[in-house]
Amino acid sequence: QVQLVQSGGGLVQAGGSLRLSCVATGSFFSINEMSWYRQAPGKQRELVAQSTIGDSNVAASVKGRFAIIRDDAKNTVFLQMNSLKPEDTAVYYCNAPRVGTNRGVKFDNWGQGTQVTVSS
Repeated sequence: QVQLVQSGGGLVQAGGSLRLSCVATGSFFSINEMSWYRQAPGKQRELVAQSTIGDSNVAASVKGRFAIIRDDAKNTVFLQMNSLKPEDTAVYYCNAPRVGTNRGVKFDNWGQGTQVTVSS
């Protein structure tokens, strides 16, 4: 089985930076795709960034400010957030949609979420 354990987040002033981490633990064969989502109060969860081996994309709303980074040797994915704005305030979740294990593919794997609050 796989667990996604998040760290980072917190309170930061507008214009500041934060770095979120998501570590995959447990027994698994492969994780092809890892993504970051966020959910602000009163809004639906939205995709922020996604990464596969050798490729990555970020949402238009964060392009030029956020980056998704993988460290496959440590089974870790990061979300580097720069030039933060108050509208970035949300709970951020990492996600691995498909994880190969010795008991088959496990779908829709989520981290526990971490709060990011950006003050003006």
